[in-house]
Amino acid sequence: MDFTFTDDELAFKEAISRFLMTEAAPEALREIWETDSGRSPELRAKMAEQGLTALSVPEHAGGLGLNDVAWSLMTQELGYYGIPDSMADTAYVAAGLLAALSSAAQNGTAQNSTAQNSIAQTDELLGGIAGGELRLALQHPVNPLVADAHLADFILLMEGVNPAGNTDISQAALHCVPRRDVDISLHPSIDSSRRLSQVSWQPKPETLLCRGDEAAALMEETLQRGALSVAGQLLGLAQRMLDLSVDYVAQRKQFGRAIGSFQAVKHHLADVAAKIEFARPVLYRAAWALAHQQPESGLYVSQARLACDDAAQLAAHHGIQVHGAMGYTWEVDLQMFMKRSWSLASSWGDRAFHQQRINTALFAHDASLDYGPADTFGSAPEREVNNA
Repeated sequence: MDFTFTDDELAFKEAISRFLMTEAAPEALREIWETDSGRSPELRAKMAEQGLTALSVPEHAGGLGLNDVAWSLMTQELGYYGIPDSMADTAYVAAGLLAALSSAAQNGTAQNSTAQNSIAQTDELLGGIAGGELRLALQHPVNPLVADAHLADFILLMEGVNPAGNTDISQAALHCVPRRDVDISLHPSIDSSRRLSQVSWQPKPETLLCRGDEAAALMEETLQRGALSVAGQLLGLAQRMLDLSVDYVAQRKQFGRAIGSFQAVKHHLADVAAKIEFARPVLYRAAWALAHQQPESGLYVSQARLACDDAAQLAAHHGIQVHGAMGYTWEVDLQMFMKRSWSLASSWGDRAFHQQRINTALFAHDASLDYGPADTFGSAPEREVNNA
C-alpha cells in the first residue's frame, strides 16, 4: 500500500498549518476559552475562507470533493493547534453523512421515499457547510452528549435510540432538526474548549431524513468518520505535546545543564516519538480503508483510534513529568492540549468500545487469519496518486 499523498493534499495541509500557526496561537485560544460560547465566529469564518469547510463536500454542492484520506491530515492539524471548534464534526462527519444521503437519492438507491425527496434539502445543507454559513452537530448512540449543540444551526438526531446502546438501531430514524426546536442543557467538561449538551426533542415528519436499515448504515459510517476524526486530532495533540516538552527541556537547566541532556528525560520523549510514528501509518491505513469502503474499515478505524489514543496519553503523561508537574498548571500551554486529549478520549467511543470492536472482528467464527503488518499494509492495491 502506498501512503503517498497528492501534491494538492500536502499543499492544502501546509496552507492550513501556516494559517492556524498565526490565527490560533495559545494566547488566542485562552481568550476564546473564556468567552461565554467558547467559540470564535471570526476564527470559524477565516477557516471557511481557507476552504476547510468545503473539503469533503461534493463538487456539485460547491465543495472540493476530497475524501477521508485528506481529512486524516487536516484533523492532525486541528489537534496540533487545539482548535476550540467542532469544525471536523460539521465539515467532515456531518458533511459525509449528508453527501452519502444525497448520493443515494440521486442514484436511486435510497430505500424510502423520504430520502428520495431529500436531494434539495441535503444539497442545500451541504452548500451551507461548504460556504461556512452552517454549523451542524451530531448525536449518536455512543455520544449521548452532543458537542457544540449550543451553537449549531441544525442537529442530526436519531429517533428511537437508547443512549445506553441497547437499541435495535435498524428500527431507528434519522432527523435533521433546527436548533430552535430542541431544548439544550449544557454539561461541564474538564476541557474548557469542549462544550457538551444534553439535547431533548420531539421528532416531526418534516425533519425526517431516512429510517430503518438505511439510517443504520449511515450512522455506522458516521461512527467510523467520527472515530477517525478523533484519532487524527489525538495524534496531532500528541505531536504538539511532544514538541512543547522538547522545547521546555532544551531551555530548562539544572546543575548548569539543560535537563534534556539527561538520559532519563531523553528516554521519556523518545518513547512518545516512537508511539507517534507507529500510530501514524495505522491512522492512514484506516482512512484509506474508509475512503475505499473496505469491509474491514471498522476494524482499522478502531485500531487507529486506540493507537493514536495511546500516543496522546503517553505524551500527556511524560509531558507532565518532564515539566516537573508544572505542565498541569494553568500558566503552562501544555495543559491546554493535555486536557483536550483527555476529553476526546471518550468521544465517538471510549477505549473499551473500540477494544470490543477489535475483539469481535478478530475472534468471529468466520474471521480471516490474514491479519498482521504484512497483510494489513501490503495486500491492498497501491493508491493512485494524482499530481495534477
